[in-house]
Amino acid sequence: MPPAGAEAAPGLAIPATRPRSAVSAGVGVVGVIGLFSYLLLARHAPDVAAFFGIDWGGRGVLSGPNSALASVLACGIPMVLWSVFVDKVHRNPSTGIDWSLRRPWRETIDISLTKLAGLWATWALIALVYATMRFYWFGQYAFAMDLLERVAPWLLLISVPYMLWLDRRMVEPRDGCYQFGRWLIAPGQPVDGKAIGHHFRAWAVKGFFTAFMLSIVPGNFSALVTVSMNEVLANPYMTGIWAINLLYLVDVHVATVGYVLTVKPLDSHIRTANPYGMAWVAALICYPPFILMNGGPLDYQVGGSDWGHWLAEHDNLMMLWAAVLIFLTAIYSWATMAFGLRFSNLTHRGVITHGPYSLTRHPAYISKNLSWWVGSLPFLVTTGSWVEGARNVVLLGLVSGVYYWRAKTEEKHLLADPAYVAYWNWAQDHALIPRLFTKLTGRRRPLIRLEPDPRVGPVA
Repeated sequence: MPPAGAEAAPGLAIPATRPRSAVSAGVGVVGVIGLFSYLLLARHAPDVAAFFGIDWGGRGVLSGPNSALASVLACGIPMVLWSVFVDKVHRNPSTGIDWSLRRPWRETIDISLTKLAGLWATWALIALVYATMRFYWFGQYAFAMDLLERVAPWLLLISVPYMLWLDRRMVEPRDGCYQFGRWLIAPGQPVDGKAIGHHFRAWAVKGFFTAFMLSIVPGNFSALVTVSMNEVLANPYMTGIWAINLLYLVDVHVATVGYVLTVKPLDSHIRTANPYGMAWVAALICYPPFILMNGGPLDYQVGGSDWGHWLAEHDNLMMLWAAVLIFLTAIYSWATMAFGLRFSNLTHRGVITHGPYSLTRHPAYISKNLSWWVGSLPFLVTTGSWVEGARNVVLLGLVSGVYYWRAKTEEKHLLADPAYVAYWNWAQDHALIPRLFTKLTGRRRPLIRLEPDPRVGPVA
């Protein structure tokens, strides 16, 4: 059966070549180079200072939260520069910007002020949620809230010239933000309710996930800056854990940059946010405070331990296990890196077809779930209870089912875009994983044709 929202179309032609990716491979590559360069600088800051004759005052490595933020900038700035000067993304028609336009201020000032009212009201609602939900002010989230408090006045200030400048060049500046602002300041006037719905969904994604990503950046970064290489090389397990954490550093930083830089001039804006409620449920139960794993009802590690425990006396086998886990985590991080400036859950910001997405439509979910099975060995428990082991296997199976559910709800959203339909059809006959599935099962899924869903709306 074809995915929901699509119709079988046996006669539809398969694209002969892989559809063009919305992001070039170079964006992610330069971001990782910038990130690793700063990581080396942070680890060896005292030595670098001594080399240049700088009085370091007895300070150690740069492992604090502010240094972690600098590492995000070190990752993001090269990606922005590559996108603008090499890929010239600001020239893409999908930005909705016509750079030749220079409308007079008097033509767009009312639109811009209306949009500012909608934007500031949206930010106020997000701030109200942050202030109300107590979990945002404890633990790792406290850092994110402190940072957002500090940058909020600057965002308010910068938004004014930005909006005034951009609206003069927008082909159609009356977007969802404008519609919401119009609803606020001109009650009773007709507005586009679907555009307002898209506006709220997009900002809900940005508000929820930006806070989460900012909250995990410092701990992830600090652990890699401060760890001793003697400790890393002590045994295959520690080497494997270090390599896996390094790969997760890439994932966290590229994703953080992606959530922050959702702007039209970089063509990284949100085209559409997923309109299906079940897609939101499937995604949110994988993240705090709604997470069902890690101590929740789908915790598959009760009474268990990881691969380092079970393989402790077998160095050769441990090296093999570490290599497999590093490979799977590398695929996962590569999948995030491929998005460049556009990584985001629950949104459509352009179709990615290069890198691991030339092998399968869902490389991140496949590699992540395989790494959990290989790393946790859920059927083994320290209590020796086969019942507990069987329970962990079932629960991890349910976790993998959640990610299958996420994949299907995401595709239901993306299949409203002809570009994703073309990619989906190409992948069926050319991507490695679908081809293996067809060979093993003897079943070839039919091609699909575009079936627009009015709930998704037009895709820029």
